[in-house]
Amino acid sequence: MEAAVRSLARDERPEELPTALQRGRVPNLAALAGAVREELGEEWPPRIYGERVRSLRTRSHALPAAAKNARIEIQHTLLGVELKVGRKRVSCPDLSTARYLAVFARAGCVAVAVPYDISKISHLADRLEQGFERALLVGEHVADGRSDAFRKRLRRFIVEKVRREEEAVGPAEAVPQFKQSTRQRPPQSI
Repeated sequence: MEAAVRSLARDERPEELPTALQRGRVPNLAALAGAVREELGEEWPPRIYGERVRSLRTRSHALPAAAKNARIEIQHTLLGVELKVGRKRVSCPDLSTARYLAVFARAGCVAVAVPYDISKISHLADRLEQGFERALLVGEHVADGRSDAFRKRLRRFIVEKVRREEEAVGPAEAVPQFKQSTRQRPPQSI
């Protein structure tokens, strides 16, 4: 586990920690979560969601509200792939969409934008999963040497920060506007 933290967290030595942690005072949860956000930069999940997902043509998708500590599972059934959030199930068209929605369910989002282009969902799911896991691992690294209760509070705070920022970006429209012109060739002049 520690090798995974070191391989994913770039800041292994205290002199390389973000400036919020170098000052010598004991930082609060917001400062530590800010340091995690600063460390991730382009890989911060709300940033990926805002810049990569919302720039595409998307549709809105509702997720069930997860209870505290609800298990998020992807299940393969005879009818296809389902995302299980606590006791509720959401039918998904494919595995990549289920993985994509699972990231947002783990963060606690109830409405999310899903790209129409299914070929892009898998890549976005990879980036979002990696960013979310890296945020939690960097949070563990930043809270190194602290009590378990503090680590759990920091983890919850980071997840809550991700959820609030993703909700601030917002989901897509329920029914997006389509171009009414379907003509594919330019008009011919006579």
